[in-house]
Amino acid sequence: MNTRNMKLVLPAIAGLVMLSACGQNDASGENAEGNSEAASAALPSGLTVKEQIDARQTALKNVGKAFKAISDQLKSDSPDIAIIQTAAASIPTETEGMADWFPEGTGPDSGVETDALPVIWESKEDFLAKATDMQEAAANLNSVAQAGDAAAIGEAFKATGGTCKACHDKYRLDD
Repeated sequence: MNTRNMKLVLPAIAGLVMLSACGQNDASGENAEGNSEAASAALPSGLTVKEQIDARQTALKNVGKAFKAISDQLKSDSPDIAIIQTAAASIPTETEGMADWFPEGTGPDSGVETDALPVIWESKEDFLAKATDMQEAAANLNSVAQAGDAAAIGEAFKATGGTCKACHDKYRLDD
């Protein structure tokens, strides 16, 4: 099992322990935390719907933090290339397996708060193509960042951001 999968599985195990301890459903179909039964449904990955949504949100927030670190450095009078390189290297790692983050049942109809729009599952092929574009741009950004040329990093950063925007414009609730 790779590191990325471990990041997803370990919280899932902890979540299952917590659910078994306090996740009794009441007559409304909600458990003690107010989550719907759908949120507790197991997915083929072994995660519950809520755990899957939480894991993808955590990974995407980490990508956002990496983007902010790069952006802040590129706006600086003297960018710290080492900070950029570290942040750029984290993005391909954080987005590994992105195509698997959105299985059926993990949209807004699950009862779990998510900015993912139903059109993801209605246009799955296009969505997955955009996710692939992002991962390819992120890998390129990392390669360019490791070379250390701030101007080239700026261009690769802009291109990578464009792939994020292309997906967010269609598949994510307004930012």
